[in-house]
Amino acid sequence: MPGSKGRARLLAGGAIQLALAGSLAGCMVGPNYRGPPKVTPEAVNAPAFRRAGPDQSAAPPPARWWTSLGDAELDRLETAALASSPDLEAAAARVREARAVLSQNKANALPSSGTSAIYLHAKGLTSALGAAPAGSGTPGQPSPSPVTQSYAAVLDATWELDLFGGNRRAIEGARASTQAYRDDLQGAEVSLTAEVAQAYLSLRDAQARLDQSHRDADIEARTLAMERQRQAGGVATDLDVERLNDQVLSTVANFAPLQAEITAQLDRLAVLTGRAPGDLDPQLVGVTPAPLPPAKVDVGDPAELLQRRPDVRAAERRIEQQTAVIGQKTANLFPKVQLLGDIGFTGNKVESLFTPADLLYVVAPVLQWSPFDFGRTRATIRQAKATRDEAVADYRKTVLTALDDAETSLARYGRQREAVVALTEVKMSADRAAQLTDLRFQGGTATTVDVLDAERNRVQAETNLEQAQVQLTQDFVALQKSLGLGWRES
Repeated sequence: MPGSKGRARLLAGGAIQLALAGSLAGCMVGPNYRGPPKVTPEAVNAPAFRRAGPDQSAAPPPARWWTSLGDAELDRLETAALASSPDLEAAAARVREARAVLSQNKANALPSSGTSAIYLHAKGLTSALGAAPAGSGTPGQPSPSPVTQSYAAVLDATWELDLFGGNRRAIEGARASTQAYRDDLQGAEVSLTAEVAQAYLSLRDAQARLDQSHRDADIEARTLAMERQRQAGGVATDLDVERLNDQVLSTVANFAPLQAEITAQLDRLAVLTGRAPGDLDPQLVGVTPAPLPPAKVDVGDPAELLQRRPDVRAAERRIEQQTAVIGQKTANLFPKVQLLGDIGFTGNKVESLFTPADLLYVVAPVLQWSPFDFGRTRATIRQAKATRDEAVADYRKTVLTALDDAETSLARYGRQREAVVALTEVKMSADRAAQLTDLRFQGGTATTVDVLDAERNRVQAETNLEQAQVQLTQDFVALQKSLGLGWRES
């Protein structure tokens, strides 16, 4: 016969083997995740986007798309934003939180244990219970109160057997949730890089327009001076002078809102890069032309788009998460088995506590089942299925929205390129008109007013072209965002 320690080892080993066998042999109730639903397969499987133009290729686009603009200042701002944005820090914290929940669910599938040590010192305990040791005391005199001492050291453990996969489904759901939050983080990076570029382009556009307004005001002031001279000579009327004066004042009035726009974009960039408003003013002062997109843009194909966009991937992971919740709730329909165990030593003397004679062990399987809960568990299962169906609908909407974003952005970008080409021709025509007017002025067939008017038209054509080019780059940024670009591998 084995001793007390041997029996304890056999009993504990048998309990562990039983638990492992039960967990491994146990089924996993509920549906298994089979992948996302099919959404518009004819569009997803197309070799190229329908709105793609001749200057757009199906080659995989670069993730760090802003580097193709060739603006070193924008590159520095994007790097700073990805490193210091509070929005990304918050999204990263949500990822860490989800990972902690996953670790907690994994730990729930393992035994939980604890230890305790007890020392009992009691006097008169036996008398209080109404008993006295035999032969104690003297006849006619009260017996002395006995003193009781006891020591105990115990290790206890509980383990719920995952017979029907409830814990495993919880781990599946937590893992999918963690991946979804990671995709959300990458989606925040996509939005951030696009927002930084848009703010930078708006800043450069406002600075250029303010500089152009100063030049317009100078031309108009000179024209007004010439008109007043003509008025003094009786050639121009008071109405002509007032009209020119009103134009000068209107142009000057545009200075203040443009300066306010410059300040707003400077502060916006500072916040996006994790700095205080005003910190970037010295770095971004001065007039610098807005960068232009490359002549050819790589856009990939629809299938790559859906694999790349973080919002689509996050929506799929949430279907997987809610599918696991159905299994987790379904497991509550079936019995739960827990193994409770205690092993330790108890005795009256501490020096002889850890001896085979003082060994104490208890193993008790506990069955819990609530077959008659009046439909509560089945109601939670129906709720989980409805939530899963909602996640499926959200996924379909996300896919369609992603395809719409890409196709619309491609169309806008292509049309804006056409507008830039047309306005380039307008500017070239205005340049030629200004040159011809200057030649006529030198030949004595054109007046100074004609020269100033031609110069004003040339400046206006240049302004229109510059704004169209800025809009083209803005549309390029929107296209990159719609393609799901700008996130980093974690």
